[in-house]
Amino acid sequence: MISYEKKYLIQPEWLDKELVIKKAEEAFAEPMESITDVSAKWSAGGIHDYYSNGDYWWPDLKKPDGLPFIRRDGETNPENFNDHRMILRRMRTKAVYLAGAYRLTGREDYVLHGIRLLKRFFLDEETKMNPNLTYAQAIPGVCEGRGIGIIDTLHLVDVVFAIEEFYRSGLLEEETYGRLREWFAAYLDWMLTSKNGMEEMNADNNHSVCFFVQASAFALFTENERIAEFCRNHYKHVLLKQMEVNGSFPRELDRTKPYSYSIFVMDNMVTICELLSTPQDDLWYYTLPEGQGIQKGLDFIFPYIKDKKLWPYPADVMHFDAFPARSSMLMFAGCSLGQREFLDIYQSLPADIVDEEARRNIAVRLPWLWMG
Repeated sequence: MISYEKKYLIQPEWLDKELVIKKAEEAFAEPMESITDVSAKWSAGGIHDYYSNGDYWWPDLKKPDGLPFIRRDGETNPENFNDHRMILRRMRTKAVYLAGAYRLTGREDYVLHGIRLLKRFFLDEETKMNPNLTYAQAIPGVCEGRGIGIIDTLHLVDVVFAIEEFYRSGLLEEETYGRLREWFAAYLDWMLTSKNGMEEMNADNNHSVCFFVQASAFALFTENERIAEFCRNHYKHVLLKQMEVNGSFPRELDRTKPYSYSIFVMDNMVTICELLSTPQDDLWYYTLPEGQGIQKGLDFIFPYIKDKKLWPYPADVMHFDAFPARSSMLMFAGCSLGQREFLDIYQSLPADIVDEEARRNIAVRLPWLWMG
């Protein structure tokens, strides 16, 4: 998928071999999950339909039944239905570490177990997830699902690279590989044509950025160059306009968690550059006439990743201590732009992310798996 050479080659110390193998071994002992394992009482869909509640929505204590829920920005309601999201993310994490462990060791049992995980989650008739998010981030008493819920599948961008690694092993059969590509093609089509998808595509904050990260990855995986080109153009002519000329993202700075949201949106803007740049159309060096570009965004946020004490804006209302965490943008940008300092900071941050908010925000577990 990544079509041209990086300025820095992957170094052995970035691979965290011991941790990757440990996580892959743990995957053998853990259950193979699918969303059909847990039903959601509030869901208007069926057992194969993904469901979640909006993070920041709480029961209205003034109402006997708590309905409709009311919003408290930045404050996650721990009682909301989150099971499908966690099952999806655990599947992603297992698949990625199994793929990484295979690349590091050549052990075929890692691949075979990863294939079984993927079949259960995406393909088996009794346990598969339908390729849509019609009922994601629903709000009890308000709506059955929202476009904003498409951010829940951001972690699936990591899965397509695990699938490609399994396919290169020669152990993933053509028929299964084709069916997985069909699932992602169907999901991409739903994203691009559904009411929820178009709503998310046209958001003016990190949600549209995350939409296009997914659309880009799934288009490349399914060899849909028309949509990949659409994503390139949207990055250049729409998404970059969310950035101020100083490299900040005002919509993220206005949130109750401005630090983590500012890192999050830049992490995903960088991911788009990593996915879609080609020698003929290199997004790493594209700038708007006013100067907005990926380097400008990195110049804004990197000093605060390097030294958080310099952060001049309000502290996040929750999970402020969880950041900075090891995000893939540091490796992607460090290698593509030839900035060694990014790579040094990446290596200095803990490889095993334990805070739940940080784990949710960082979509790419092993960025070197994306890099050939």
